[in-house]
Amino acid sequence: MEEYRPKRSGDVLLGEDWVSPDATVERLKEGRGRNTLVTLNRSPLARKIIVFNLMALVTLVAGVLFTNPFRETLSLQREQSLLRQAELIATVYEVRLNPGPVGVDFRSTLEIVEIDPGVEAFVFDPTGGLIASKVGQGTDALAQTQQQPTLITDFLDGVWNNVTALLRPGRTSRTEQVDAAVLARAVFPRAQAGETVVSTRKNSEGSAIFIVATPIRAAGDVIGVVAVTSAAGEIDRLVRYEREQILQMFVIAVMMSIGLSLMLASTISSPLSDLAAAAEIGRDRDARRVAPSRVRIPDLAARPDEIGRLSVAMRGMVTALYDRIDANEQFAADVAHEIKNPLASLRSAVGSLRFVKKDAQRETLLDVIDHDVRRLDRLVSDISNASRLDSELVKEEEEEFNLLKTISNLCQYLSQQADEKGVDFIVDLPSDTIHTHGLEARLAQVFVNLITNAISFCEEGDAVRVWARRRENRVLVVVEDTGPGIPEQALAKVFKRFYSERPSGDFGNHSGLGLAISKQIVEAHGGVIWAENIRPTAADPNSEPLGARFVVGLPV
Repeated sequence: MEEYRPKRSGDVLLGEDWVSPDATVERLKEGRGRNTLVTLNRSPLARKIIVFNLMALVTLVAGVLFTNPFRETLSLQREQSLLRQAELIATVYEVRLNPGPVGVDFRSTLEIVEIDPGVEAFVFDPTGGLIASKVGQGTDALAQTQQQPTLITDFLDGVWNNVTALLRPGRTSRTEQVDAAVLARAVFPRAQAGETVVSTRKNSEGSAIFIVATPIRAAGDVIGVVAVTSAAGEIDRLVRYEREQILQMFVIAVMMSIGLSLMLASTISSPLSDLAAAAEIGRDRDARRVAPSRVRIPDLAARPDEIGRLSVAMRGMVTALYDRIDANEQFAADVAHEIKNPLASLRSAVGSLRFVKKDAQRETLLDVIDHDVRRLDRLVSDISNASRLDSELVKEEEEEFNLLKTISNLCQYLSQQADEKGVDFIVDLPSDTIHTHGLEARLAQVFVNLITNAISFCEEGDAVRVWARRRENRVLVVVEDTGPGIPEQALAKVFKRFYSERPSGDFGNHSGLGLAISKQIVEAHGGVIWAENIRPTAADPNSEPLGARFVVGLPV
């Protein structure tokens, strides 16, 4: 920060040209220091962003684990695999038994057949006796998954077992082993009847065991049954491993989601916190003591998002507020100055009235007092109207109305005033109607001010002309007169408050607020107003004007 330099009260502070005292800087730094990941509990917005981002992720993972689509797929694939192996073994026996069952060694035949590791194969005779059996040797992917660590699911299973032990203290942890031959013999009757059987059983631990049985046929007769069983829990182990992979990815996704949410929250909550801190400095009752200079709203206009728009809007609002404060201060100073003049004249006249002896002098002083009292009354009334104008423009309801009809009615009424003074009054309005949206009474006040001003500057034989024309999306209303015109140095001042460029004989009869109020009303309607002198096109700019012209432009 640069060294603090006092600013004039009328300066507009925007962007980085603002320099604040050390107290304000430290206060904003403290606010920024609180926007850290450690103090996340102080940012409700950041917590909401994290929670809402996690809700969708948790719902997705919970749905995948709950529906468990891969268990059904794996079970179906395992059943098909066991079915093919059982049919293969049965086909081998049928080929060897095709001439007849004499001399066939069931045990040696089964030994030459390759079966999956962990799978048990059984061959039964027609009476249900076990002729041969074999267990697949080696390891496969299903067995390897049992040896791979599943930290998350192991932890969850441990928690579940502990909770179960507490809720069911009488339950023993001992599990019973189920003999595969018993399971195979259980499906033997159906296979003996010539049916290929596919069955699923569960042991005491709840692990699934698949059993497939198919008949061995020779010369059309069933002479035996081949049954194969899967290892207990192989599908459960694979599902368990797959769940572990999903949960691991879920943990990684949660960490990434939290990290990205914190980054997103920091880009949202931090600037919002700075904006709020700057606004709070201006809100505090001791703001003038803590920040004697103007409140600074952080400049975030470079951000192409709503926060950037909010920063620009707040900066514009603060600037407009300070401009309004400055305008009110200037208005109060002008009011005090304008009121002091007639008060000083009144004081002098009243003081002199005590000492004068002659009736003529007394009458003169009484006229001065009467003039000043009327001037004060006019000032107070105009000042009251001007001070209430802003609030009234906001409160009153706008409506669509025929602008030309309003001007025509005003001209019809004010033409009598012109006739009394001997001034020609010319009205030139289009035949078509022109509608505009706004406050009819307030705009009528503008045209009354302009027309009465034009008449007041004219003498007998002069003329006042009021005309209007439509130009695309706007309408121009012009009030012209053939009076003395406006001094060049006064063209830029005529719309200022309390400024009046009148002949000396007309002093004190006008407050100088009429044109200022007119300008305020026109701009509140989104229009423009300006004044200019009337001269021929090729005339010297320094020559005497032919009159004055006031132009009002309004949107339609």
